[in-house]
Amino acid sequence: MEAASISTTFVFSRPSELGLFPALSPLPCSSLHKPELMRIHSLKRLAPILLFFAAMCATRLPAADSRPNFLFVLTDDQSYGMMGCDGNELTRTPNIDQLAREGVFFDRAYVTSAICTPSRISIFLSQYERKHGVNFNSGTSVAPEAWAKSYPVIMRENGYYTGYVGKNHAPIGKGGYNSGLMEESFDYFYAGHGHIRFYPKDVHEIFEGAAYDTQVEIVNEGAQDFMSYEHRLDGAVRFLDERPADKPFCLSICLNLPHSAGTSTMQQRESDDEIYKSLYRDIEIPLPEHYVAKDEIETPRLPAEVLRASERQASYNFVDTPEALKERTIRQMQSMTGIDRLIGNLRTKLETEGVDDNTIIIFCSDHGLFMGQHGLGGKALCYEQTTHVPMIVFDPELPTVLKGARCNELVQTIDIAATMLDLAEIEKPDTFQGLSLRPLLSGDGGAIRDHVFTENLWVTHFGNPRIEAVQDKRWKYIRYYRNDCVPASVKIQVAKDLGIKSSTMLYGIHDNEIAVYRNDASAWFRGEEPIYEELFDLESDPDELNNLIDDPAAKTQLGELRIVWKQQLTKARGKGFPAVLRYTVDSEKDYKSK
Repeated sequence: MEAASISTTFVFSRPSELGLFPALSPLPCSSLHKPELMRIHSLKRLAPILLFFAAMCATRLPAADSRPNFLFVLTDDQSYGMMGCDGNELTRTPNIDQLAREGVFFDRAYVTSAICTPSRISIFLSQYERKHGVNFNSGTSVAPEAWAKSYPVIMRENGYYTGYVGKNHAPIGKGGYNSGLMEESFDYFYAGHGHIRFYPKDVHEIFEGAAYDTQVEIVNEGAQDFMSYEHRLDGAVRFLDERPADKPFCLSICLNLPHSAGTSTMQQRESDDEIYKSLYRDIEIPLPEHYVAKDEIETPRLPAEVLRASERQASYNFVDTPEALKERTIRQMQSMTGIDRLIGNLRTKLETEGVDDNTIIIFCSDHGLFMGQHGLGGKALCYEQTTHVPMIVFDPELPTVLKGARCNELVQTIDIAATMLDLAEIEKPDTFQGLSLRPLLSGDGGAIRDHVFTENLWVTHFGNPRIEAVQDKRWKYIRYYRNDCVPASVKIQVAKDLGIKSSTMLYGIHDNEIAVYRNDASAWFRGEEPIYEELFDLESDPDELNNLIDDPAAKTQLGELRIVWKQQLTKARGKGFPAVLRYTVDSEKDYKSK
């Protein structure tokens, strides 16, 4: 644990400014640093155990596991600021807002990589991408020995009944998504690989038996089935017919919303819930602050040699015109309200099953998304819009003084796995790079880290450069490296000339590209210099509008962060080579032929 350089504060007042709940004065962590709070918290955890031993003496019945259950909900492409509890005044999210009022809202939560696959693998393994070595363009999948140290496998080995519902975007084992290892790693599996879209039945057989057609409702059905003691849902993969009543559970729910791959397929079918047809269509939808339409861009946010914005993925072209953006915004808001209802249904189910008082709920997103701000679309960049995400941790046994707290300490999504294992009293493996949030949930006070490290190694024909960024609570430093990939437009034209699908040309990774990815990931060892740098004062410039890289007044901060960058990058990379398997178009042929 790094030493804290800035005093910690839990801020209660911000939500009240939105009229969400009453204001309280900021409460410094030092005032929460009370041994009695820890003792009370610990005693609450011990109470069931003490009662059990008392019962044992009288009845000699078998022991029941009193460790907490975990419900982890991960959304897709959800930037900070899309719910009531993080400042959105239009989107209706009463259940998530209630969760924030009863739990701890982490105001300074960040992902490690603003891309689906590396971010999700980072959460599973509690590792930076630089350590685990898997991305869309890596040509690799997570090796079984690395996956054996993921949080779901560890928790299952330590007596937890585990489930996975929704979207899997993490290739695991030989053959990646086709290996079957992901399914076999859980007691209950009801998920589709890759994008599951808004109508999952259209693309994944596992969901064909669902009663509903829409994603949130299908995911809800699977989660409800998991939490009951009688599994009846056709299609779900189960290694036990029923959830054991004497075992704690850990359910991971991973959505493909409000991601554009999901919302773009919304069709307002007759079977859709009314919220996906009419909600928010009778109000004025404002454009994002600093929005710039494609045709109005005079000076690109980043130089062309840094970001080839014209090569952006077509799926993010909805930012090009105000009309298209407003339509997509409505769909995202509808999806968020659907997700909010899912949270409400889950909490009701926990209460019905009698486990609400012993279930910890964690809510987060895999990364954010640009929707026209500064003329940008998509993700991959290391700005606040893409790396800053909402995070809520609800623990029924939180000290009363922490319920509804807003914590401004720097945390990352790789901390989620470490936190769950810590609260489950399971020792984390030495491969974990994340830190437990338990001190921040107990009132023990103090920062768990002084800096955040984020990166993008998804360097492809879509114009994204390699990026590395470090930041503290005030300052952010970003480094950009050259992208020498053949542009997407060229590849698309070649595909047309050869009469093959452009998707095959754009997304098919071959063996030689493993070397390209590995070279890019280690270039900093050889002293590669960035082609562009940025420095922002987030305190005075939260929208990251003014690059201070050449400002003499910021010379000291720049020098300090350059030192921190090297330290954090080295730490993120760790020792040895990533435990990965070859997973390319070439190896896929070999795998399928066997």
